Amino acid sequence: MRCLSAILLIIVLSAAAPAFSRSGDVALFTPLKADRVVVLKGERQLVLMRGDRVLKVYRVALGRYAEGRKTRKGDAKTPEGNYTIDYRLDTDRSKFHRALHISYPNSQDRARAARLGVDPGGQIMIHGLPTKWSAKDVGHPKLDWTQGCIALTNREMDEVWKMVSDGTTIEIYP
Repeated sequence: MRCLSAILLIIVLSAAAPAFSRSGDVALFTPLKADRVVVLKGERQLVLMRGDRVLKVYRVALGRYAEGRKTRKGDAKTPEGNYTIDYRLDTDRSKFHRALHISYPNSQDRARAARLGVDPGGQIMIHGLPTKWSAKDVGHPKLDWTQGCIALTNREMDEVWKMVSDGTTIEIYP
């Protein structure tokens, strides 16, 4: 009976987590950490990677005007380029269910904004749903409802939160 319970636990944990660390032949049941986040804006996908291995793919909502590169504060566009996850805000410090801050604007974004004579903006995050709102309330993920951020469900954000460390590279493609 104990053996059957252990097997069922392994099956449940295997289905619940995308990937696990291994030590020899024994699974440690710790989710692998992503070493890179890739966002494919056109496909509305966020992909967690470790080396060349895909750990997990999520459907996301983007800025309301997702097509094209973010150029200025308030344009409701999601940036494109190479950035870093540079800090995190837990639910008690964010208007959303957890948030990972993206290091936008980078030097290229600042230079472009300076040429245009505009403020490049900032505060671009990967985050969950707004506090006290449901996915249905905001039309997630069918509608792009953010001001330029990358949004997930709260459950998905909890997974990403555990798998992505501060300092992780994020690449955002058109």
